[in-house]
Amino acid sequence: MIRAYKFLMRPTVGQAQALGEMLRDHCSLYNGALQERRDAYRHVSKASIKYGMQSAQLKDIRAFDPDRQGRWSFSSQQATLRRLDKAFQAFFRRIKSGDTPGHPRFQGANWFDTVEFPKDGDGCRWDSTPHDPVTRVRLQGVGHVKVNQHRAMIGKVKTISVKREGRKWFVVLTAEQDRPEPLPATGSVVGIDLGIANFLADSGGGFVRNPRHGRCAADKLEAAQQALCRFPRVRRDKRTRNHQRAVEKVASLHGKVRRQRLDHAHKTALGLVREHDFIAHEDLKIRNMSKTPAPKPDPDRAGVFLSNGAAAKAGLNRSIADAGWGVIAVDPRNTSRRCPACGLTAKENRPTQEKFHCVGCGHLAHADTVGAINVLRAGLARREAKPA
Repeated sequence: MIRAYKFLMRPTVGQAQALGEMLRDHCSLYNGALQERRDAYRHVSKASIKYGMQSAQLKDIRAFDPDRQGRWSFSSQQATLRRLDKAFQAFFRRIKSGDTPGHPRFQGANWFDTVEFPKDGDGCRWDSTPHDPVTRVRLQGVGHVKVNQHRAMIGKVKTISVKREGRKWFVVLTAEQDRPEPLPATGSVVGIDLGIANFLADSGGGFVRNPRHGRCAADKLEAAQQALCRFPRVRRDKRTRNHQRAVEKVASLHGKVRRQRLDHAHKTALGLVREHDFIAHEDLKIRNMSKTPAPKPDPDRAGVFLSNGAAAKAGLNRSIADAGWGVIAVDPRNTSRRCPACGLTAKENRPTQEKFHCVGCGHLAHADTVGAINVLRAGLARREAKPA
């Protein structure tokens, strides 16, 4: 089993500068490799550039630019090229499946925030000074960087990644561990229905409230965004110190909300796993549900657009994001419209967001609870139908 650990790094001023330069140079390598692939395809020959061909050029690139590309780990640069290759593989895979994906894009300095070292000891070393009471990670071109190891790490380190989040730096480790012992059986099964008013409802009639972290931070976010909007849009290296502080404030608030949502989702999931042997979920397509509506041009007036419900949809999208839904597994169609008592499926069975009242047999319940019961039944049927 592979498990990830994330620890805060405490680099010196010089080390932080070197880490920033490492990200910059890996970003430049990524964008250069992407440009080469684009140019080759636009050529009359429509040549296809593969990872192996670009990896073979690294030796010459490092020799030509020893002060930048030559400073960093060869393996980490291969990982960056492999990252681009995976983006193209995913692009072509989605095309074959009939989707309309966007072409892999160039990465800006603010977006390229991770460098991976595929093997501990190759350009990096975890716990590089074992005689020192302070844990350190050694990175080629940077040095021995202090790490705030807030918990013990179990297993053999496989890969090491450096990640920038705002002004903070983190080291992310993947470690190989023995498969854990399963939890003792409880004999309990449950279906859950994700919602907006409540985070989820279960088939037993229980609810987990939605903490609405985004709404709680909305006033602070609005004030921070307004303060940021007062500055002109300029290149990152042209920003004043006050401008940079405004950017960091917005990023810090968004980061806090994201961590709160993840923490709530993980704790809720842990409680469900400990209490139940079988959990049925809905297979919701979250990305499709939160898409922005397409614009509706006015056929009678050029350049004028009709109302497409974007304002209302934006509010729903914020609520979906604030609930922090995850990826799940049972077909969700009509789960909140099908009566668990008589089986009648009708739109009229759900007169409001929370109320379920069957027009056939009169069964009355909370709509989310009804959805959870139907999800559980579908999940159990799917489990029984699955061949052993």
